[in-house]
Amino acid sequence: MTLRCLSLRLRRKQFLPSVLSLLTICVVLLFCVKHSYITEPSHIATDMQIIPKYNIDCSAIYDMDPVEVGKSLLIKKKDVVESKDESLAYLTSNCTLFKKYRGYDNVCVTDEEQDFPIAYSLVVHKSAWMVERLINALYSPSNIYCIHYDQKSSVQFISAMEGLAQCLPNVFITSKKESVYYASISRLKADLNCLSDLLGSEVKWKYVINLCGQDFPLKSNMELVSELKKLNGRNMLETSRPTPAKKQRFTFHYELKDASFEYQKLPVKTEYVKNPPPHNIEVFSGNAYFVLSRKFIEHMNASGVVKDFLSWSEDTYSPDEHFWATLVRLPGVPGEVPRSKPDITDLMSKTRLVKWQYLEEQLYPPCTGTHVRSVCIFGAAEMRWLLNYGHWFANKFDPKVDPVLIQCLEEKLKEKQKLFQSVSLTCHKG
Repeated sequence: MTLRCLSLRLRRKQFLPSVLSLLTICVVLLFCVKHSYITEPSHIATDMQIIPKYNIDCSAIYDMDPVEVGKSLLIKKKDVVESKDESLAYLTSNCTLFKKYRGYDNVCVTDEEQDFPIAYSLVVHKSAWMVERLINALYSPSNIYCIHYDQKSSVQFISAMEGLAQCLPNVFITSKKESVYYASISRLKADLNCLSDLLGSEVKWKYVINLCGQDFPLKSNMELVSELKKLNGRNMLETSRPTPAKKQRFTFHYELKDASFEYQKLPVKTEYVKNPPPHNIEVFSGNAYFVLSRKFIEHMNASGVVKDFLSWSEDTYSPDEHFWATLVRLPGVPGEVPRSKPDITDLMSKTRLVKWQYLEEQLYPPCTGTHVRSVCIFGAAEMRWLLNYGHWFANKFDPKVDPVLIQCLEEKLKEKQKLFQSVSLTCHKG
């Protein structure tokens, strides 16, 4: 029972009827005990809402303890507090306070991490605190992080992203920004803008990973460095021969038209058949997300073939879902996946773990959160499955759907990072 809850009831005792029975008082006290595991959100200032912190045992959540899982269900049903974009913008106006509050001033870097910097391209448009938590979970002073925010994003969100870049020396905003529309070339160009800037950075990163605002890591930075070294120059992403339905996406010409949709516009199929891809390129299908070597990006940036293929892809549907999958199959590219090799599915590639509603209970257990466009937004009861499946990142996460899962993943990743760093011979403060 919390003192706050008890004192609140005692202060109000003058309003209770004189006939209030001892049994009623016991019921009130039991209610206080029942809800004492939900703590108040942390505050830096009395008028500013920061990340809520819940009194939950994450090890018990991982072990699927029914009591703790039950608590997490109560929290997500009744007590989810959304952190506002403007509070992050306000907090980053004082960089010293922001870095102390979020732990950036106390990050340890091993020699292994220092010698193997990772680059990130983050294409985001909303939920500023979720973007910050994503960067925080992956943060190392040796890495470099490029943020591309949608030009249509809110003023508060943009201010928060600019604040992050102002406070963290290895976080920057891309020099060229797009208005991003769902399934259009603008989504691909957003990543390409970041990749171009990352190549021009002073940081000599080894690999680049692209993320969106509803992704979250399942590996610590130390683990990612170890896994990337094992790739030994190879690239990692989904690349498969397209189904007849997927072929429709790049066989016909698409036009961007107004739509009643989150991104306001949508590519619409026309009756016009496109010319075949340039240079006799065989098109493969995949998704928008990748783990690519620096040598591959340097080659891509200088290749006329790649530029021609990008131009050809301009009027296709969701070109980012065939662009990368096709490029890694081109003969002679660094880290090439030969065309003769079998398909690499999303479950075989460790880049992104996604649960599709129509494959639940066939390929993976059911979603315990909710679904958006057939994609699972994960719940806390999936924590053990997520951490043990073997992927490096997962999608989707939303603190409005399940804040406990994100909090527990943050806790577990910090534990793993400290454990791996503790066995390292050197660890320098960044």
